[in-house]
Amino acid sequence: QVRLVESGGGLVQAGGSLRLSCAASGSISSINAMAWYRQAPGKPRELVARITTGGNTNYADSVKGRFTISRDSAKNTLYLQMNSLKPEDTAVYYCNADTQTIATMLWNDYWGQGTQVTVSS
Repeated sequence: QVRLVESGGGLVQAGGSLRLSCAASGSISSINAMAWYRQAPGKPRELVARITTGGNTNYADSVKGRFTISRDSAKNTLYLQMNSLKPEDTAVYYCNADTQTIATMLWNDYWGQGTQVTVSS
């Protein structure tokens, strides 16, 4: 199957930076779009940023100009550079990948287990 593993979360002061990584592994034939989502306590999961295979990106308005999404397709790895962090960025951040598996050649959405980001004021 497919496994997505996030890393890089932690505790940071407001104004600080963090870089999240998400490594995809397993029976992967191809990966289409990849994205970062986040979920704060008591709130629904929301899209933070998304990147296509061609490198086209889109961001939530709340993170534009502060966050940068990128990917290394050769390594099946997704990144999120987060600068000028605010307390309202505190959430669990999840990696998402639209992935085709070798066994079935079917496309499915896969999710990581999440990594906690906490921004203190």
